[in-house]
Amino acid sequence: MQGYDSAGLPSAAFFTPGTSSFTEFLAAHRPRLLPTAPPVPPGVRMGPDRFPHGTTVLALTYRDGVLIAGDRRATMGNLIAQRDLEKVHPADDHTAVAFAGTVGLALDMVRLYQVELTHFEKIEGVPMTLAAKAARLAAMIRQNLAQAMQGLAVVPLLVGYDLTAPGGGHGRIFGYDAAGGLYEKRHFHAEGSGSPYARGALKKLYRPDLTRREAALAALQALYDAADDDSATGGPDLNRRIFPVVSVITEDGFERLPETETEELSRETVRQRAGRPDGPHAAP
Repeated sequence: MQGYDSAGLPSAAFFTPGTSSFTEFLAAHRPRLLPTAPPVPPGVRMGPDRFPHGTTVLALTYRDGVLIAGDRRATMGNLIAQRDLEKVHPADDHTAVAFAGTVGLALDMVRLYQVELTHFEKIEGVPMTLAAKAARLAAMIRQNLAQAMQGLAVVPLLVGYDLTAPGGGHGRIFGYDAAGGLYEKRHFHAEGSGSPYARGALKKLYRPDLTRREAALAALQALYDAADDDSATGGPDLNRRIFPVVSVITEDGFERLPETETEELSRETVRQRAGRPDGPHAAP
């Protein structure tokens, strides 16, 4: 069995002092287990439309922390591949990641990132800083560049509550490009095919002093605008009772809004759009 000796015991690699990065450990000893390992032989070109892609995710800071949300649709070319995809995931107690792009690679990358943060904390005895978490995810995306050049890009959105920030803790948002470029965003950001419409909605709805409920409604209004203009983004599905995933991170940690609360807010958003199809106006 791989990783074990003839007596069934873990090999020496597991007991040799080295890096605190689980990703680097896999790269050295089991590179084929990495989600960034080439899935096809060199020279073979893949058709991006043959793989499910996740679409719009967004984040915004608010009075108590940071909120992250995503629609539930995955598309494959002009087909809806999945209607209830989970695009928002906790990375640790005070960090969350959402993704747009190739679903299979993205889910594997999220799982590996979760292990990466846990492994580091166990080896070093302290958690990574939020800035280090953002840089570590950028390095993982950079390892996927070969697949991204073939159309199988993964573009995550990382948020966290920075407990060590000068002047007190606050929410922070980090965006990336397909080559692993890292960019800290102020106030709000969105990724995916519907992101231009979502950012346009957030531009008029955002205020730094939003309550959690107001921030969630702003996120749902932005996702509604994205679904209204982007066929790859799914809006609230009242008949199937499929609603966007909305989560918050505060000083107390990560919390996914209960399904009942998300449904109530989604239905309120739809009721508001019945009276004003173009959405709420910017506050004076």
